[in-house]
Amino acid sequence: MTRQDYGFFGPDSPTWKVWTNSTAVIGFQRSVVLEHFDPFLTAAVADQRGIYTDPVGRLDRTLAYFLTVAVADSPTAMALSKHLMKVHADATGIEPVTGKRYSANNPASQLWIHVTGWHSVLKCYELYGPGRLSVEEEDRYWADCVVAAELQTCKPEDVPASRSAVRDYFADVRPTLCVTERAWEGMHYLLRTPRARGGVRLWAMSRLIAPATIASLPKWMRRVGGFDQLGLIDAVAKPATRAAVFATRSPRARLAVLAGTLPMTHRALRDHLYGEPPLRPETVTPAQARVS
Repeated sequence: MTRQDYGFFGPDSPTWKVWTNSTAVIGFQRSVVLEHFDPFLTAAVADQRGIYTDPVGRLDRTLAYFLTVAVADSPTAMALSKHLMKVHADATGIEPVTGKRYSANNPASQLWIHVTGWHSVLKCYELYGPGRLSVEEEDRYWADCVVAAELQTCKPEDVPASRSAVRDYFADVRPTLCVTERAWEGMHYLLRTPRARGGVRLWAMSRLIAPATIASLPKWMRRVGGFDQLGLIDAVAKPATRAAVFATRSPRARLAVLAGTLPMTHRALRDHLYGEPPLRPETVTPAQARVS
């Protein structure tokens, strides 16, 4: 499909660099595990049962959404955003611990999904990939994060726009986080997806990257979530993961990581890496994309 433009960020953006690195797969596993510390999102995931009945499809669609917003042209990103919001509109119910109603499209829940996603992918890029961005690149990355949030139901003024603001956000929400039985089930399932549900490829991939994912998480989360690991495993996982990431630095190798496991994400990355130049070599804002 012919690309119309460079999307929202463009080829010189740190967003393109971070989200197309193979470390994004580890960051994604990290983010979907983290999401379960929010009881309302846990309830939505548990009630819908998508990750249990179709883990490949559910995880693939979610990662493909994030990647599409980051690197695809604006019409593609906008269309996928509208579809996702429509799907989420049906994900409502009662959270059993608090007795309060949840909605997957609730702005607070969407903000938690968005921030954990963008933060986790950058965190794993720093730990296992090329390392820290420059000050200027990091400033732009978090500015891009605010722009990407416009495609969800987040309130713009609530989206953290810097590393320190992200820390403040996590500190603010920490008193609301907890681990329920259903959260425990979901986190362990996502770290090591059963072969009977996810197939051999997802079964293997989840287990290969789980030690690196766990090593990137705070100790208190690891203990509360019941998935802590020995310090020796942390020590081995970090250099081993860096070596694996270095080995997949070429476009062909990055695509091979996704091939046969996450087809929608593979297609989004392939179109980005090998697609023709856009008809209009320019970036746009979400507001401009809505009226075009």
